[in-house]
Amino acid sequence: MQKLWVGLIKFGFRLLYQEMAWTYDWVSWLVSLGEWRRWQLAALPYLQGPTVLEIGHGPGHLLLAMQKAGHTVFGLDLSAQMGRQARRRLHKRARTADLVRARVQEMPFASASFNTVLATFPTEYIVDPQTLAAVQRVLVGNGRFLIVPEGHLTGRGGLYRIIDWLFRITGQRDGAFQVDEAHNWPHPSLWEPFRQRFVAAGFSLQIEQVTLARSVVTLFIAHKSHTPNQLDAV
Repeated sequence: MQKLWVGLIKFGFRLLYQEMAWTYDWVSWLVSLGEWRRWQLAALPYLQGPTVLEIGHGPGHLLLAMQKAGHTVFGLDLSAQMGRQARRRLHKRARTADLVRARVQEMPFASASFNTVLATFPTEYIVDPQTLAAVQRVLVGNGRFLIVPEGHLTGRGGLYRIIDWLFRITGQRDGAFQVDEAHNWPHPSLWEPFRQRFVAAGFSLQIEQVTLARSVVTLFIAHKSHTPNQLDAV
């Protein structure tokens, strides 16, 4: 039964990112009570250097925001539908970006191409060893891998509880996330098991949280500290 449920959830996410990508903005607004964009924008102050790659760029809102902030932006997404949305959004605002359709693990960029690689609300592929190795390769020395894994509404009313329940049943509130009874936000220490994967891939990992008016956003700030071979040789 659990396998069936997981399969249905994955199918639903596939539809959301591909055939029904036109509903993405509406769905993300609904499940966050309008906070989704604020959760994404919380990453902007943590960008490092002029050249940024966003993986899983979706409909392109953050690509546009990063360009407005003065960054040279590249985007990568496996969804052709999301690529079309992002291009239209940038075109309407007289902006362009190099957008590539590819799997992250096979991204066609030269080594040491980017100062920052960014992903917001990715699925479990983001901590796959092949993903981490690919990101490590395209980052410059001491480059930054910035991830926004989740945002959490801090209200206590019935609607907030329903939203939190939806995140839980769709796997977005698994063992890495729990609620602090006093403050109603996640503990950074509960993300610690992920640190081992980043270290093995040649990153040092810092976990921070940004408090907004109605929510809290978790940030992974991973610095390229060495190549895995250098770590093994020590």
